[in-house]
Amino acid sequence: MADYHFVYKDVEGASTQWDDIQRKLGNLPPKPPAFKPDPFEPAPDPDTVPKDKSWIDEKTEEELEEIEDDLDDDRFLEEYRKKRLAEMREAVKISKYGSVMPISGSDFVREVSQAPQDVWVVVILYKEGFLECGLLLQCLEELAVKYPATKFVKIISTDCIPNYPDCNLPTLLVYNNGAVKANYVGLHSFGHRCTPEGVALVLCQSDPVLNDGQSGSNASVLEGVRKRFIEKVVTEHEDHDDDGSSSD
Repeated sequence: MADYHFVYKDVEGASTQWDDIQRKLGNLPPKPPAFKPDPFEPAPDPDTVPKDKSWIDEKTEEELEEIEDDLDDDRFLEEYRKKRLAEMREAVKISKYGSVMPISGSDFVREVSQAPQDVWVVVILYKEGFLECGLLLQCLEELAVKYPATKFVKIISTDCIPNYPDCNLPTLLVYNNGAVKANYVGLHSFGHRCTPEGVALVLCQSDPVLNDGQSGSNASVLEGVRKRFIEKVVTEHEDHDDDGSSSD
């Protein structure tokens, strides 16, 4: 027996003449566009990608080490590969620090005394709740960001030296190659106003303690420290003059 309830369905996306008339009369919504898949594009063959500087720049450190044998016939790219590897390793070294890291007494030898020979370590002995310690810590936090190749650490004074007098806080110790190179007891060591620029200038008076990892020489770092200190003093002097003139 025939099925009189059969409903004819056209090909998806197609339209009957009756549907077109009904759409013109507004009885049916607009016809949706027919589905068209994106054209097929095969994945590029890695061996056919041109090997140039941009190709090297896209590689990670591990990938650069793996392709060493692939560049034997291209002296320029091999030299560029070595340069990029050196830059990556130096960047990792520089970004190792960048903040004031808290340590405990048991960490001191590993983090300070046994730090790499080419790394200067600035240690602040402090206690929570001491206003002067907080002021110096704020300065060191700013310097740690500005000079990420110098290691900054903080330790509770009595965790480092049992019974260390609170009247000596804050105390700053400067280490290099496992030895103490300088120490500064009390906030007055950094002038009547403790600023990051002033602390930086004191730290670099005799040794190249601060290192931004980019200036290339100790002399250029020291020159930058001096320049920022002078600019800070001049700015404060100008602000003081402006306040005095406005109050007249």
